[in-house]
Amino acid sequence: MLHLNIQDETSPLKAVLLGTAESCGPVPKPEQAYDPKSLEHILAGTYPKEADMVQEMDAFEKVLRKHGVKVYRPEVLEDCNQIFSRDIAFVIGDKLIKANILPDREKEVEAILHVLDAIPPGNILTPPPEVHVEGGDVMPWNDYIFVGTYTAADYPDYITARTNKAAVEYLQKQFPERKVKAFELRKSNTDAKENALHLDCCFQPVGRDKAILHKNGFLVAEEYQWLVDYFGKENIFEITKEEMYMMYSNVFSISPRVVVSEKHFTRLNQWLRDQGFTVEEVPYAEIAKQEGLLRCSTLPLIRG
Repeated sequence: MLHLNIQDETSPLKAVLLGTAESCGPVPKPEQAYDPKSLEHILAGTYPKEADMVQEMDAFEKVLRKHGVKVYRPEVLEDCNQIFSRDIAFVIGDKLIKANILPDREKEVEAILHVLDAIPPGNILTPPPEVHVEGGDVMPWNDYIFVGTYTAADYPDYITARTNKAAVEYLQKQFPERKVKAFELRKSNTDAKENALHLDCCFQPVGRDKAILHKNGFLVAEEYQWLVDYFGKENIFEITKEEMYMMYSNVFSISPRVVVSEKHFTRLNQWLRDQGFTVEEVPYAEIAKQEGLLRCSTLPLIRG
């Protein structure tokens, strides 16, 4: 049996589901792109190669195992992109919430049944169809659940809008003991530098009291300011538009002291070390071309 336990983003990681880049299929056609960054690389002929992405994920897995983490992988589905396991489900407390993801990604859930079968059925929640939510938008943090959302009337026009108002209400109902704090994110179907696909594309807590943040990812200045006040300006690493585009805020914490980061994130990695973190650097620049990075590739199951 898997005894799920996720209270926050950084407590020592015991078990995680890491996606896979094996058999991820041919280069998508432009009209099949889920986000503007993938589209950009499809059109430029620089879309990542499977062999490179497999290598990157293997490097990540090695680091996780080195720190004693139990790593699960999905079953490999033929010609299916299964890299971003954060999109298909997420854990809060001892509950796993299945995400209502883009319809043609539902088979990804079938590939993790060997993990789901080890969880007591009463601890798996399936939101109703009107609730749209993906794990990249959801962050349990102490008394809070931080949620990235987009609630404007043109929500249906954005393939990049993944978590709606109904999801915010659903999470509040399921976890009444926590405060659900929603943040409106900037969306663009065409410009990756103006698109915060998920909350973890423009914000992520690290350690016990620090955060990586990108102001332009937030549509409402007051909501951005709330985070600055909550963590304290001196504890925040503010990233530029270019760094947001490179996915600087999508690192992954193995513990309050250990952060896995992309090896080219020079400025961030130096700051983390200056704050006393151990930084495990891995190559992940090819996977980043699909507008996802280290946090997106993981579904943490047990921390504590």
